[in-house]
Amino acid sequence: MNELQPVTPISVDNIKSKIHEIRGQKVMLDFDLAVLYQVETKRLKEAVKRNIERFPNDAMFVLTEAEFATLRSQIATSNKRGGTRYMPFAFTELGISMLSSVLSSDIAIKVNLQIMRTFIALKHFVAEKKSEMLQIENLALRIDKLNDYIESVLRDQNDINDDTATQLELINQTLAELQAENAVRKTFRERKPVGFKIEKS
Repeated sequence: MNELQPVTPISVDNIKSKIHEIRGQKVMLDFDLAVLYQVETKRLKEAVKRNIERFPNDAMFVLTEAEFATLRSQIATSNKRGGTRYMPFAFTELGISMLSSVLSSDIAIKVNLQIMRTFIALKHFVAEKKSEMLQIENLALRIDKLNDYIESVLRDQNDINDDTATQLELINQTLAELQAENAVRKTFRERKPVGFKIEKS
Protein backbone atom coordinates (compact mmCIF):
# COMPACT_ATOMS: atom_id res chain seq x y z
CA MET A 1 0.00 0.00 0.00
CA ASN A 2 1.34 3.43 -0.94
CA GLU A 3 1.50 6.24 1.57
CA LEU A 4 -0.33 9.22 0.15
CA GLN A 5 1.93 12.26 -0.05
CA PRO A 6 1.21 15.97 -0.52
CA VAL A 7 1.35 17.32 -4.07
CA THR A 8 4.91 18.51 -4.77
CA PRO A 9 6.59 19.88 -7.90
CA ILE A 10 7.59 17.05 -10.23
CA SER A 11 10.64 17.54 -12.42
CA VAL A 12 11.40 15.86 -15.71
CA ASP A 13 14.39 14.12 -14.11
CA ASN A 14 12.16 12.72 -11.35
CA ILE A 15 9.80 11.17 -13.89
CA LYS A 16 12.65 10.00 -16.13
CA SER A 17 14.06 8.02 -13.21
CA LYS A 18 10.80 6.05 -13.10
CA ILE A 19 10.76 5.20 -16.81
CA HIS A 20 12.24 1.78 -17.60
CA GLU A 21 12.84 -0.18 -20.77
CA ILE A 22 11.14 -3.59 -20.67
CA ARG A 23 10.41 -5.81 -23.67
CA GLY A 24 11.89 -3.11 -25.87
CA GLN A 25 9.39 -0.47 -24.69
CA LYS A 26 9.59 2.56 -22.42
CA VAL A 27 7.23 1.89 -19.51
CA MET A 28 6.30 3.04 -16.01
CA LEU A 29 5.21 0.70 -13.23
CA ASP A 30 1.94 0.81 -11.32
CA PHE A 31 3.42 1.58 -7.89
CA ASP A 32 5.49 4.51 -9.21
CA LEU A 33 2.47 5.92 -11.02
CA ALA A 34 0.33 5.48 -7.91
CA VAL A 35 2.72 7.66 -5.91
CA LEU A 36 2.61 10.36 -8.59
CA TYR A 37 -1.19 10.19 -8.84
CA GLN A 38 -1.62 10.29 -5.04
CA VAL A 39 -3.60 7.03 -4.97
CA GLU A 40 -3.02 3.56 -3.57
CA THR A 41 -1.54 1.01 -5.96
CA LYS A 42 -4.51 -1.25 -5.21
CA ARG A 43 -6.99 1.43 -6.30
CA LEU A 44 -5.04 2.11 -9.50
CA LYS A 45 -5.06 -1.59 -10.40
CA GLU A 46 -8.77 -1.90 -9.62
CA ALA A 47 -9.55 1.06 -11.90
CA VAL A 48 -7.54 -0.53 -14.69
CA LYS A 49 -9.25 -3.92 -14.28
CA ARG A 50 -12.69 -2.27 -14.39
CA ASN A 51 -11.72 -0.67 -17.70
CA ILE A 52 -9.48 -3.41 -19.05
CA GLU A 53 -10.78 -2.90 -22.61
CA ARG A 54 -8.89 0.42 -22.64
CA PHE A 55 -5.59 -1.34 -21.94
CA PRO A 56 -4.63 -3.74 -24.74
CA ASN A 57 -1.23 -5.43 -24.78
CA ASP A 58 0.49 -2.44 -26.37
CA ALA A 59 -0.81 -0.20 -23.56
CA MET A 60 -0.28 -2.36 -20.47
CA PHE A 61 1.20 -5.75 -19.55
CA VAL A 62 2.01 -7.62 -16.34
CA LEU A 63 5.66 -8.20 -15.52
CA THR A 64 6.91 -11.74 -15.09
CA GLU A 65 8.70 -12.62 -11.87
CA ALA A 66 11.99 -12.82 -13.79
CA GLU A 67 11.47 -9.36 -15.32
CA PHE A 68 10.63 -7.84 -11.95
CA ALA A 69 13.65 -9.47 -10.29
CA THR A 70 15.95 -8.18 -13.02
CA LEU A 71 14.48 -4.70 -12.78
CA ARG A 72 14.88 -4.58 -9.00
CA SER A 73 18.52 -5.62 -9.31
CA GLN A 74 19.15 -2.76 -11.73
CA ILE A 75 17.51 -0.02 -9.67
CA ALA A 76 19.61 1.50 -6.89
CA THR A 77 17.10 2.89 -4.39
CA SER A 78 16.90 3.32 -0.64
CA ASN A 79 13.17 2.55 -0.72
CA LYS A 80 13.31 -1.20 -1.38
CA ARG A 81 9.96 -2.86 -1.85
CA GLY A 82 9.37 -6.07 0.01
CA GLY A 83 7.85 -9.23 -1.37
CA THR A 84 4.65 -8.96 -3.35
CA ARG A 85 1.97 -11.50 -4.22
CA TYR A 86 1.14 -9.83 -7.50
CA MET A 87 3.49 -8.67 -10.24
CA PRO A 88 3.37 -4.97 -11.18
CA PHE A 89 1.51 -3.63 -14.18
CA ALA A 90 3.79 -1.96 -16.73
CA PHE A 91 2.22 0.91 -18.69
CA THR A 92 3.48 2.16 -22.04
CA GLU A 93 3.00 5.76 -23.13
CA LEU A 94 -0.35 4.74 -24.62
CA GLY A 95 -1.46 3.09 -21.37
CA ILE A 96 -0.38 6.05 -19.27
CA SER A 97 -2.41 8.38 -21.48
CA MET A 98 -5.51 6.34 -20.55
CA LEU A 99 -4.96 6.34 -16.79
CA SER A 100 -6.20 9.85 -16.07
CA SER A 101 -9.56 8.99 -17.64
CA VAL A 102 -10.08 5.89 -15.50
CA LEU A 103 -8.86 7.48 -12.26
CA SER A 104 -11.00 10.61 -12.73
CA SER A 105 -9.04 12.99 -10.53
CA ASP A 106 -7.58 16.45 -11.09
CA ILE A 107 -4.14 15.39 -9.87
CA ALA A 108 -4.11 12.44 -12.29
CA ILE A 109 -4.84 14.79 -15.19
CA LYS A 110 -2.08 17.21 -14.15
CA VAL A 111 0.47 14.45 -13.56
CA ASN A 112 -0.38 12.81 -16.87
CA LEU A 113 0.34 16.04 -18.73
CA GLN A 114 3.76 16.17 -17.09
CA ILE A 115 4.48 12.52 -17.89
CA MET A 116 3.51 13.05 -21.53
CA ARG A 117 5.85 16.05 -21.69
CA THR A 118 8.63 13.87 -20.30
CA PHE A 119 8.07 11.15 -22.91
CA ILE A 120 8.18 13.81 -25.63
CA ALA A 121 11.38 15.27 -24.16
CA LEU A 122 12.96 11.79 -24.17
CA LYS A 123 12.06 11.30 -27.83
CA HIS A 124 13.61 14.64 -28.73
CA PHE A 125 16.72 13.79 -26.72
CA VAL A 126 17.13 10.45 -28.53
CA ALA A 127 16.64 12.13 -31.91
CA GLU A 128 19.23 14.79 -31.09
CA LYS A 129 21.69 12.13 -29.92
CA LYS A 130 21.26 10.23 -33.19
CA SER A 131 21.86 13.44 -35.12
CA GLU A 132 24.94 14.19 -33.02
CA MET A 133 26.34 10.69 -33.60
CA LEU A 134 25.85 11.12 -37.35
CA GLN A 135 27.72 14.43 -37.22
CA ILE A 136 30.56 12.77 -35.31
CA GLU A 137 30.77 9.99 -37.90
CA ASN A 138 30.91 12.55 -40.70
CA LEU A 139 33.53 14.47 -38.74
CA ALA A 140 35.65 11.33 -38.41
CA LEU A 141 35.45 10.73 -42.18
CA ARG A 142 36.56 14.29 -42.88
CA ILE A 143 39.49 13.93 -40.49
CA ASP A 144 40.54 10.65 -42.15
CA LYS A 145 40.49 12.32 -45.56
CA LEU A 146 42.52 15.24 -44.22
CA ASN A 147 45.07 12.88 -42.70
CA ASP A 148 45.42 11.04 -46.00
CA TYR A 149 45.92 14.31 -47.83
CA ILE A 150 48.46 15.59 -45.31
CA GLU A 151 50.46 12.39 -45.72
CA SER A 152 50.46 12.85 -49.49
CA VAL A 153 51.62 16.47 -49.06
CA LEU A 154 54.41 15.46 -46.70
CA ARG A 155 55.61 12.86 -49.17
CA ASP A 156 55.97 15.68 -51.71
CA GLN A 157 57.33 18.26 -49.26
CA ASN A 158 60.42 18.82 -51.39
CA ASP A 159 58.22 20.12 -54.16
CA ILE A 160 55.96 22.64 -52.38
CA ASN A 161 54.61 25.21 -54.80
CA ASP A 162 51.98 27.96 -54.56
CA ASP A 163 49.16 25.49 -55.20
CA THR A 164 50.32 23.20 -52.37
CA ALA A 165 50.69 26.14 -50.01
CA THR A 166 47.09 27.18 -50.80
CA GLN A 167 45.82 23.68 -50.06
CA LEU A 168 47.72 23.59 -46.76
CA GLU A 169 46.01 26.85 -45.84
CA LEU A 170 42.66 25.19 -46.61
CA ILE A 171 43.56 22.29 -44.32
CA ASN A 172 44.30 24.67 -41.44
CA GLN A 173 40.99 26.44 -42.01
CA THR A 174 39.07 23.15 -42.03
CA LEU A 175 40.74 22.00 -38.80
CA ALA A 176 39.72 25.28 -37.16
CA GLU A 177 36.10 24.66 -38.26
CA LEU A 178 36.21 21.15 -36.76
CA GLN A 179 37.40 22.56 -33.44
CA ALA A 180 34.50 25.04 -33.46
CA GLU A 181 32.01 22.20 -34.11
CA ASN A 182 33.44 20.23 -31.18
CA ALA A 183 32.99 23.27 -28.92
CA VAL A 184 29.31 23.55 -29.94
CA ARG A 185 28.69 19.85 -29.21
CA LYS A 186 30.39 20.18 -25.79
CA THR A 187 28.13 23.11 -24.92
CA PHE A 188 25.05 21.03 -25.91
CA ARG A 189 26.11 18.07 -23.77
CA GLU A 190 26.69 20.29 -20.72
CA ARG A 191 23.30 21.98 -21.03
CA LYS A 192 21.15 21.19 -17.99
CA PRO A 193 17.67 19.73 -18.61
CA VAL A 194 14.76 22.02 -17.85
CA GLY A 195 12.22 20.69 -15.38
CA PHE A 196 8.49 21.28 -15.38
CA LYS A 197 6.45 21.95 -12.29
CA ILE A 198 2.88 21.05 -11.46
CA GLU A 199 0.95 23.74 -9.66
CA LYS A 200 -0.95 22.78 -6.52
CA SER A 201 -4.67 22.30 -6.97
